[in-house]
Amino acid sequence: MRGTLTIAGLCLCLGLLGSPSLTPTARAAQEAPPQVVDRIVAHIEDDIITQSEVRELAAYQELVDGHAESDDRVLNELVEQWVVNNEATAAQFPPAAESEVSREVARIQGRFPSAQAYNERLAELGLTPEAVKRIVAREIYLARYLDYKFRPAVQVTDDDIMKYYKDQLVPALDAKHQTAPPLDEVSEQIRELLVQQGVSERAASWFDETKSRLKIQIEPATAASSKNTP
Repeated sequence: MRGTLTIAGLCLCLGLLGSPSLTPTARAAQEAPPQVVDRIVAHIEDDIITQSEVRELAAYQELVDGHAESDDRVLNELVEQWVVNNEATAAQFPPAAESEVSREVARIQGRFPSAQAYNERLAELGLTPEAVKRIVAREIYLARYLDYKFRPAVQVTDDDIMKYYKDQLVPALDAKHQTAPPLDEVSEQIRELLVQQGVSERAASWFDETKSRLKIQIEPATAASSKNTP
């Protein structure tokens, strides 16, 4: 499991109902239905995903990308993160190094003109520095595991590199009126790009196959349909 439930408890009633010390306003507030501050949006096996987790990841996307995906897509990403984390944890895959997490957090903060501007943006999004660090650590961990799992199966040939260079890189630079560098100067970068594409393709197929075998229930209030998987 990813952790304990994060649903907050219902608001507690204060004092005894009908106590003479309560004003009518206080008594009405006491008798009002309790307010739920979080809710379950999905069940995965014996675990859950909550609305607050969806909001937090969407806020992080706003911070990093300038926009967030739809709630359905964010929820689907959380489901896929659960799938990867479940397997990686079972395999005792090592966590991300603290230094690497710190570098990535610093890179994100460096996009802002000052530390104050960064902290103000965090406050606007309802994020804390600790939440950003936790999300960054998780994303590095999961990305590293997917790379570890699928990279050995990805084969990139010299012909693949040449084809990408001629069919994609050169035309893209020509469209910008830029001269493409010699192939031998960029071949390794192209190779890594193609490997990463191969990892992503295999991971997508693995997600689809794995999710089809899991018990996943999306709550009707969140999902647009009654499908069992996002």
